[in-house]
This record gives sequence, structure tokens and C-alpha cells, in this order.
Amino acid sequence: MNLGLFIAKRISFKAERTFSKLIVRIAIAGIMLGLSVMLLSIAVMKGFKNEIRDKVRGFSGDILIQNYDLNTSYENKPFVLDDSSKVKLSEDKNIRSVVPFATKPGIIKTDEEVEGVVFKGIDETYDTESFDKILKEGRGINFKGVNSGQQIVISENMASRLNLKVGDSFLMYFVQESLRKRKFEIVGIYSTGVEEVDKTYVIGDLDLIRRLNKWKEGEVGGYEVRIGDFTQLEKNAYEISDKIQMSLKAVPITEMYSTIFEWLSLLDINAQVVLILMLIVAIINMISALLIMILERTSMIGLLKALGESNWGIRKIFLYNAFYLIVIGLFLGNLLGLGLGYIQERTHFLKLDEASYYMSFIPIHFEWVDVLAINLGTVFVCLLVLLIPSMLVSKISPIRALVFK
Repeated sequence: MNLGLFIAKRISFKAERTFSKLIVRIAIAGIMLGLSVMLLSIAVMKGFKNEIRDKVRGFSGDILIQNYDLNTSYENKPFVLDDSSKVKLSEDKNIRSVVPFATKPGIIKTDEEVEGVVFKGIDETYDTESFDKILKEGRGINFKGVNSGQQIVISENMASRLNLKVGDSFLMYFVQESLRKRKFEIVGIYSTGVEEVDKTYVIGDLDLIRRLNKWKEGEVGGYEVRIGDFTQLEKNAYEISDKIQMSLKAVPITEMYSTIFEWLSLLDINAQVVLILMLIVAIINMISALLIMILERTSMIGLLKALGESNWGIRKIFLYNAFYLIVIGLFLGNLLGLGLGYIQERTHFLKLDEASYYMSFIPIHFEWVDVLAINLGTVFVCLLVLLIPSMLVSKISPIRALVFK
């Protein structure tokens, strides 16, 4: 029978001293709260990154293929992707889709308002599954209809400012050598939550831009490339650059929306700071509890030493005891953290200002690898640090301890 384990169970769960019970409960509460905060911090950070990243990807793809020039305007210079480049891209297993697009500045004119926008033209090959995630009302462009060139999707932000809704019509003016105007009907309203996108873009038929600019059949303003693994974005962008003609470049969306992705990278630092602070709180709680339990059990330590028990054997008793408390704290912490996270994921009861945070609620995304790593890391670090205060056992003299009793 393991004597240390037996004694640890007795002093952990059957202690009659009120002060010991209070310290044990405080230690457990500290671990529970620390773990739940760590779990929720990681889940919120992952949720923010995934939600915002998916919204930007749903609108702009992962990598943009554009002309290699100094043109920074929304008026694209047309090009055609050569056959060699198309074959190389189609053979790349990391690429999910390559779809054409073009942009053109315009001015929306309603009865009461005038708004400058950028018309983004797409075709039937566009990834509707990704776009549906940001679609709030109505539908996307129906390219099979005879009037696809008159259909348009605008942002929720723009619809609110211009007092428009699905089914309404308006005129848009395109500024070029001869001013051109077109009438559009709103068939859908989208929202990415990213202000610089929502305030700028409306979505329509790519063929309309071709006709307005008098482009040839097949000419485009650029291509949106979607990849399977976003973590390989920079690597894939570099590889795509080598596969397309020299006059073109491949730009990852992290460069196109650098402000957003730099902000997201700061979330990693914030999460790391929270993890460290909560772990320190848990360690301090456990050290305090262990020291008090050792001091309260001075007479027991003296008796065990008098009976011939080694210092390490006695230290193991208190480390077993600490392990029990850590396990209970972890169980309650997981219950609290995962429970609150699940409720938030289902109900979205905690809201945010979408103008500041790109979304209207706190997003939650748990990954079981993170949950397991935080739990195992907490146990390992706490027990490792507790080896130091447990050394107090070796300083206790059995004669003085028995006299103290």
C-alpha cells in the first residue's frame, strides 16, 4: 500500500481543522477561476481570428493575382491569364479555386443621397458558399437570369446610410471618358463587419465592367485564389508568383488588409499575457495552501520522521495532496470555462460594438488540443513549482515538532 497516497487522501478530504478547509477551498477556487479564464481567453482569441479572417476571405479570397504595376486606383488594367499559368495553377493541390473579378469606381444616386462606391464585378464561378456566410438578406447575383447586369448586392452599412432595402432600385454613374449610368435593383445585402470593405464595395456582374470598359472576352481585372490551408498563405503566395506570367503578381490578403491582420496578431500577445497572469495566480494560491498545510501538520511530520520516514516520502504526501486539489480545481474550471463558452457560442448573449470589433458578439472557438494543453500545462507547472515549498519538510526537526505538539 502506498502510505503517502493514503495519508494524502486523509488530510485532503477528511481534515477536521476549519482553517485547513478554508485554505483548501481558496486554492481550489483560485485554480478553477484561473483555468476558466485561460480557456475562455484562448477560445475568444481563436474565435475573433477565425470569424474576422473568414469574413475577409469570404469577400476577397486568400490571394489576389493582379497586374504588376504601380496602379493603386480601383480602375483595373485588364489582362488574360495565359494557358501555361492556368495549367500550373490547376495542378496545385493547395489551391481550391481561382475566380476572376474586376473593380470600377462609381457613384450611387438616390432621391436623397449620393455615395461614392467601388463596383466589384464577379461571375458564376465565384465561391457562393463563402459569400453566403456574409450575406444578411436576399440572395446573390443570379447569373443565369437575362437581367444579371442589373442586379446588385450592397452592404448593410451602405443600405442603412442610403435608406435602401432589398428590392429597391437606384442609379449608378460610372466616371469615364463619357459619363455612363446604369439602373440597378438590390437583390441582396451583405455585411463583413469590416468597415473599410462595407463602406466601399457593391457587388455585381463582371460582364457589365467588360462592356463599360470595352474589354475583350476573357479579360479580367484580377483573380481571387482560395487555398485549403490558410496557415500556408505566405508560402502559397510565393509559389503562385512563380507559376504565373512575369507581368502579374500574387498578393496575400494579409497585405491587402494589413491593419486588420496586424490587429489580430496583437490578440496572440494579449492571450499569452492573460495565460501567464492566471497561471501565476494559480501557482501563488497553491504555494500558499501547501505552506499552510505543511505548517499545520508539523506534529504529523515530526511523528513520521521519528518513525523513520524520509524527507522525500513526507514531501510526496503533500505533493499528492496538492495534486488532488489541482485536479478538483481543473475539473471545476473546465466545467465553468467550457460551460460559459458553450452558452455564449449558442446564444451570443455577450454583445460587442460591431463598428469597433468587426462583429456584434463575442465569438468562441474551442480546440481540444488547446484545452488539453492548458490542463496538462497547469498541472505540470504547478507541481514543478510546488517542489520548492515542499522542501520546508526537510527543515522541520522531529524533536521540536513533537514538543510543539
